[in-house]
Amino acid sequence: MTTQKTKVESAPSTDFIRAIIESHNESGRFEGRVVTRFPPEPNGYLHIGHTKAAFINFGIAGDYGGVCHLRFDDTNPAKEEEEFVRAIQEDLRWLGLEWGDHLYYASDYFEQLYEFGERLIKAGLAYVCDLSQEAIREHRGTFTKPGIPSPYRDRSVEENLDLFRRMRAGEFEDGARVLRAKIDMASGNLNLRDPVLYRMLHLDHQRTGDGWCIYPTYDFAHGQSDSIEGVTHSLCSLEFEDHRPLYDWLIEKLGIHHPQQIEFARLNLTHTVMSKRKLRELVVGGYVTGWDDPRMPTLSAMRRRGYTPEALWTFNERLGIAKRPNTVEIQMLEHCVREDLNRKARRVMGVLHPLKLVIENYPEGQVEEMTAINNPEDDSMGTRKVPFSRVLYVEREDFMEAPPRKFFRLAPGREVRLRYGYLVTCVGFTKDPESGEVTEVRCTFDPETRGGNAPDGRRVRGTIHWVSAGHAVDAQVRLYDHLFSVPKPEEGDFLEHLNPQSLVSLEGCKLEPGMTEAEAGTPYQFERIGYFCVDGPDSRPGTLVFNRTVALRDSWGRRRRGRK
Repeated sequence: MTTQKTKVESAPSTDFIRAIIESHNESGRFEGRVVTRFPPEPNGYLHIGHTKAAFINFGIAGDYGGVCHLRFDDTNPAKEEEEFVRAIQEDLRWLGLEWGDHLYYASDYFEQLYEFGERLIKAGLAYVCDLSQEAIREHRGTFTKPGIPSPYRDRSVEENLDLFRRMRAGEFEDGARVLRAKIDMASGNLNLRDPVLYRMLHLDHQRTGDGWCIYPTYDFAHGQSDSIEGVTHSLCSLEFEDHRPLYDWLIEKLGIHHPQQIEFARLNLTHTVMSKRKLRELVVGGYVTGWDDPRMPTLSAMRRRGYTPEALWTFNERLGIAKRPNTVEIQMLEHCVREDLNRKARRVMGVLHPLKLVIENYPEGQVEEMTAINNPEDDSMGTRKVPFSRVLYVEREDFMEAPPRKFFRLAPGREVRLRYGYLVTCVGFTKDPESGEVTEVRCTFDPETRGGNAPDGRRVRGTIHWVSAGHAVDAQVRLYDHLFSVPKPEEGDFLEHLNPQSLVSLEGCKLEPGMTEAEAGTPYQFERIGYFCVDGPDSRPGTLVFNRTVALRDSWGRRRRGRK
């Protein structure tokens, strides 16, 4: 069996899933084989929560020399689209995950699944029910009250076969009839109270067209598809734990290959919703610009925002695999992104809120090239040249007319260091007579301090960044914050918790001239500001748009270091 490779190898570790696999290998169950599957429904884009399931399934298969199947559980044509199929594959490849020839669809097995349905009917273990969806729900009972058997539960095998075949032929309207398993209406597990296996949907399927008008439910298609493919370990999130008895019952009654379902705690993240239904509502309702809006938790959005697959791998490895549900602070994810970008992002200077700075004693028309370090964490990235001239742009917040005691940047009479440039001293400023806003700062420079170093050793506490006004590149910069203003937006109406400051768009930002060559997906650190990347969809020649990936501030990392 061929081992699948990933761009980022998972780190072997001790966890309860691997312990179960080890015991199976020792006992000989599955003959030492490990076959897992990642089974997304193509009804939306993958989000950060899916990365945990993907990394577990692909990673564990790789660790044991097995394979992980990619299978689309495409059993509901009402919500599924080819766009989602393509996007899911693109996202998985971006993560570095490959499935080789092991790409499957539940729709590949529609004929076999139908035959399984007939097999259950013939064994007296399934029946056609005429109750409405609402009535089935009412008959189901509660955790403290047993269910009520359907009045159609005792139909003969012959009648059930006839009705099921007529359902397939499309003789009945949607919702008129369903196929249900005949298990136990008094079971303490509600999933065993005669669950629905097939329902009618007169809708064309993205792959099978109008070939079917009955479709299996997820509970029916899931385990049987695992079995058909020879999956050994069906790894899924904890909400399927109560479904495992049904998974086992169906496979045992059909007498087919029996994979082992194992559940793990899903990923929950603060300031985030993970429900695809709710994510779809955000898209359809126009609360975001699409599935790849950089505020969304989808992988396409994170890629557009500048997140890296390596950071997501690190994040999931640090989370580990657990049984008990918990909610992870989104700051931990941002810390992993920041940690990765710190090593690989090229440093540049960009001014988001430009304030003109004029160096009065610097020769007019003179331009010098200053040497700047591309990344102090990686000497191999080398240096670059940035132009320096008489008129610069600095950040507006780096000047204060009347600064507080611990403000060490520009102020009247204050000397600061221009990074890679010179030491300058503020000698004046001008203000708009109507608004009172400072419009220009005037300074003098010390020509003996080229590179920002004082030969006499005098102490200068403030260092600020800048760009040359005559060489600056204009750009739009988008500053993103959490989409939701509260840690747990799903408590109550999640739309009420949308953060009005989740996107702040800045026009007229000034960047180094070399940024005209910036490419989408390449990470940059705007010194003293944060990590950014070019927005691929909205940037075009003459219009540069940058998305902030994460800010420089790392409160989560500092908290963690403080606990040591």
